[in-house]
Amino acid sequence: MGMCRGILVILIVILVLGNLSVICDGDESEKTLVKTVRGQKVCIRGWECKTWSKYCCNQTISDFFQVYQFENLFSKRNTPVAHAVGFWDYESFIIASADFQHLGFGTTGGKTMQMKEVAAFLGHVGCKTSCGYGVATGGPFAWGLCYNREMSPSQSYCDDTYKYTYPCSPGAEYYGRGALPIYWNVNYGATGEALKVDLLSHPEYIEQNATLAFQAAIWRWMTPVKKNQPSAHDIFVGNWKPSKNDTLAKRTPTFGTTMNVLYGDFVCGQGDVDAMNNIVSHYLYYLDLMGIGREEAGPHNELTCAEQKAFNPTSTTTTASS
Repeated sequence: MGMCRGILVILIVILVLGNLSVICDGDESEKTLVKTVRGQKVCIRGWECKTWSKYCCNQTISDFFQVYQFENLFSKRNTPVAHAVGFWDYESFIIASADFQHLGFGTTGGKTMQMKEVAAFLGHVGCKTSCGYGVATGGPFAWGLCYNREMSPSQSYCDDTYKYTYPCSPGAEYYGRGALPIYWNVNYGATGEALKVDLLSHPEYIEQNATLAFQAAIWRWMTPVKKNQPSAHDIFVGNWKPSKNDTLAKRTPTFGTTMNVLYGDFVCGQGDVDAMNNIVSHYLYYLDLMGIGREEAGPHNELTCAEQKAFNPTSTTTTASS
């Protein structure tokens, strides 16, 4: 009986080892565990990609995007004239991204696509938080992450339309905050629900915690505004297939359409405007600094949304960012 039990244990071990392998890749904490689930290879790879996923079989963001690159992209963020000195840092970005890498953020496709997505996301972030201008030291694109909040709000951004779902908290103001600035109580409420943080009562948390601010921005990048629409992530990495209506509206799976889904007609469908061109220019600048090269961005018509119809016209929705 003892011998039979021993043989059974050996067989179980063999079966387990046959389905689970370990790929050593330098640091002990970065070992990749691999197994097959329903015929598909899935992995776990250190703290940065800690949920079983096919995306964790790829490199993690810190493998190809390191501190010196973050510093190059945002080289002026801690100068004395910047408004968020000491707030934004590389560690906060990487920690925030760890909640989304198993979902494909910065881990979809090969290394080039992964780097391009990080550059695209940060291109939006850099532009939306920049205090750069034409003759600024270092050039106009070196000043991303200068802000973490709207400096002179013109209103409190409380929309009573959502008083039954996301009611405004007494004394709270929902002006723009974060890496992809959040506006309005409805957007603070939805973001807070997703991140399990009470941002409706405490919108100020976004300007007090850089990791949370990056998490909110990455969540917006990864999440559709409406269920029947794509996320910016799915558009950029090619997961989204345009419908006939999308094609007629000139919406394609390109960088240009990420602006459409994030900002709608604040940026898109307005022709060749500065608001759109500045985002594109930040993306191209970051591709160069990350060593990919702007030629990898594709032709100009893939970068623009100048002639696209908005997914969500401003007459029917309150956008997350403006």
